Amino acid sequence: MKILAIDTSGEACSAALLIDAELEQRLEREPRRHGALVLGMMEGLLADSGLGLRQLDALAFGRGPGSFTGVRIAASIVQGAAFGADLPVVPVSTLAAMAQGHLRSTGFPRILAAFDARMGELYWGSYLLGSRRVVQPAGAEEVAPPERVLLPEGGGWHGIGSGWAAHGEVLRGRLGSRLRMVMPDTLCESRDVAVLAAAELAAGRWVTAERALPLYLRDRVTATPKPAR
Repeated sequence: MKILAIDTSGEACSAALLIDAELEQRLEREPRRHGALVLGMMEGLLADSGLGLRQLDALAFGRGPGSFTGVRIAASIVQGAAFGADLPVVPVSTLAAMAQGHLRSTGFPRILAAFDARMGELYWGSYLLGSRRVVQPAGAEEVAPPERVLLPEGGGWHGIGSGWAAHGEVLRGRLGSRLRMVMPDTLCESRDVAVLAAAELAAGRWVTAERALPLYLRDRVTATPKPAR
């Protein structure tokens, strides 16, 4: 299986090429240069592997949630490449990919992933270890204030992502002893997007280029002004 994956949803910009069990990734933390960097990363990975786009089995991208601009960049780049090479696309949740990265690096199977969504809200998802060493959702992904996000059953959870830096006090208070560890600096990486995409592609879950769309979880990007009194 040969999958080229990208993620531009947050602070890090990355591209990864999965060829069977071999993974190579390029990553840079340049939040304002994602559009300029990611195409070069993709081209470099393909050149190093000796592959062309048409020799891939699929393209994958971090569909969001995350930066509105960032997820649009990834979606538009993958759409264009998939149209040109007639390839299927696998959109992957950035929350799930971040959880997959935590599983990869720590082996810990109970993960609460959160991005800071601004305006006092979180992008939130809970994940458990599934089959073939990939994470599976323990509940629906959502955007909500930290006081209202849905907490999963049981204890022994790890909290990861920027949402814990922004709203960790509230989340820790709600979870209490059910929370085991917090790692707020965890990033979403394209190598984990690629691993999840491989599982989805093997199960026949993919979309055509025109349906490779971002997932925002909410439509507004600024707080609604309060009416004047």
